[in-house]
Amino acid sequence: MFTIISCEGRSQANLVVAGSTSVQPYVELLAEEFELLNPGSGIDIQGGGSSAGITAAESGAADIGMSSRWLKRTEEDLWSIEIAKDGLAVIVHPNNPIVNLTLEQVRDIYSAVITDWSQLGGRNARIHLIAREEGSGTRGAFEEMVMGSNTSHRITPRAIVQNSNGAVRQLVAGDPNAIGFISLGLVDRTVKAVSLDGIEASPENVMDGSYTLFRPFLFVSKSVPPTGLAMEFIEFILSPRGKELMTQEGLIP
Repeated sequence: MFTIISCEGRSQANLVVAGSTSVQPYVELLAEEFELLNPGSGIDIQGGGSSAGITAAESGAADIGMSSRWLKRTEEDLWSIEIAKDGLAVIVHPNNPIVNLTLEQVRDIYSAVITDWSQLGGRNARIHLIAREEGSGTRGAFEEMVMGSNTSHRITPRAIVQNSNGAVRQLVAGDPNAIGFISLGLVDRTVKAVSLDGIEASPENVMDGSYTLFRPFLFVSKSVPPTGLAMEFIEFILSPRGKELMTQEGLIP
């Protein structure tokens, strides 16, 4: 049961989980299963991004914060646990002939050094860049793992910014010249994940370390450790049934 937020900003549910929109759809599925097994245990799942989720956990606005990035040094006083790993997929339209890119090429695309698909052996068409918003765990992971620390390799402000992985996927699915990056678990038939440096974007390749673009899915809490319903929910997610559900959705428990 996903409940309504009260005027004070705190949900009337028994448990509030807020944060990363990458983690959100998986936790919603897990919450539905948990509530079937535990009738009356209302869980409210909210988005807002990783940074917002961490802030909500710090302030007590949420019992659990969801993050798709590692905690910063200033956030390490929070309790945290990694519930899964998720690959980060670079996606294009299914009709795009490009099937493989190097990390350097992806970096050059997003820093606007490469601006046309013909520079990569594709059609003669301008590349339409889709990116996540500042503060997103998906963007943070992409900037860290692809763009690197060199300040000259920043995501160009010309990129179209979207506030969820689903929105990025939708834009890329509707634009043969677009490129984006989303959670690997959210790749479906409407888009195509390109191989990176010849390695396919797959859970198996994330697990064996050959595909290097992956990030953690974290739960964080002000309580050290969480207690009551929060801990029961975490224990369910880490149980064989929870891991089975995450595996079915393309995550790596």
